[in-house]
Amino acid sequence: MLNRIKAFFETREPPERDEDALQAAAAALLVEAARTDDTIAESERERILAVTRQRFGLSEEEAQDLLSAAVFDTEDASPYHRYVSVILERCPPDQRLWIIEMLWEVAYADGELHDLEASLLRRIGGLLHVSDFERGEARKRVVRRLGLPDDAGLPV
Repeated sequence: MLNRIKAFFETREPPERDEDALQAAAAALLVEAARTDDTIAESERERILAVTRQRFGLSEEEAQDLLSAAVFDTEDASPYHRYVSVILERCPPDQRLWIIEMLWEVAYADGELHDLEASLLRRIGGLLHVSDFERGEARKRVVRRLGLPDDAGLPV
């Protein structure tokens, strides 16, 4: 699996297996969300590892390798459109909400939602054809799961 994911990042071509492509694209988007403030905090790194292990059934080492590859691949520019297109091609519309929930988890990893994170979630949600309502409901589920106040990160 790791070799196939590395191949995705190295060749910029989606791997043969849909699951590998989705994992690589999701990890890259999670890194993009964490990096909205130009750095990836330890809490964000830990959250990315946790959600990828949980969602994809990865071992700690596999999750670390996936994260490392995603960090390396996304360092120079903001290429998230490429990753969104992989998800659009390989994930049916009614099954795209999982990536939005994972992104909310990373955005709230430090207990706060910053404007740039919220903006990125809006853009990616729109590109994935996830409605504002669905995105908002996903945010509420994540806020409850993390034990944050319902209005965490909302404008006053």
